[in-house]
Amino acid sequence: MKRVLVGMAALAATFGLVACSGGTAGSASGGGAMPAAASVPASSSSAPTSSSAPATSSSPASTSAKPTPKPTPKPAPKPKPAPKPSTADVPCAAAAAASGTSACVDISAHRAWLLQDGKVIYGPVSMLPGRKGHATPTGTFHVLSKEKLHLSKQFDDAPMPNSVFFYPGDAFHTGSLKVYSHGCVHLSATSSLRFFNTLHIGDVVQVVP
Repeated sequence: MKRVLVGMAALAATFGLVACSGGTAGSASGGGAMPAAASVPASSSSAPTSSSAPATSSSPASTSAKPTPKPTPKPAPKPKPAPKPSTADVPCAAAAAASGTSACVDISAHRAWLLQDGKVIYGPVSMLPGRKGHATPTGTFHVLSKEKLHLSKQFDDAPMPNSVFFYPGDAFHTGSLKVYSHGCVHLSATSSLRFFNTLHIGDVVQVVP
């Protein structure tokens, strides 16, 4: 009987050891659960590390080179004003000294001008004087008369458009700039019209050799 009781006691002791170890295992498993639970933050802490990757990838964009600005075009240079006519080239002292409008003719240079109070307002323009034997008179004269279309009785009613007579029988008028006249001053059609519209009866006309 005693042997039976001793055997039962030993069996009971064995179950107690198994329970403690089981408890220890339970506590160990429980303790293992904590590290497992703690591993969750560890895995979650790795998330910010992965989320920080875009930040590093965005750094090249911030350091990218700025576009080169286009050069500002330079303004076009302003055109220089045309030089004003000067009386320095006008060889007619009397015409330059006259008040109002006047005319100057340089026979040797084949040039003519219009002046206003001593200042050039037109010219120089090309002209042709009289031919040999019919030279254009030189000196200081005055406008005698004007005729829009004079017909020369001396030369078979030859037309003389825009005639401005400054000497008996001699006038400024439209004529050839290749054929010398019989004493008149040949001008182009444009120039003769300007002389006709500008000069008045009594205005000074000076003709120099």
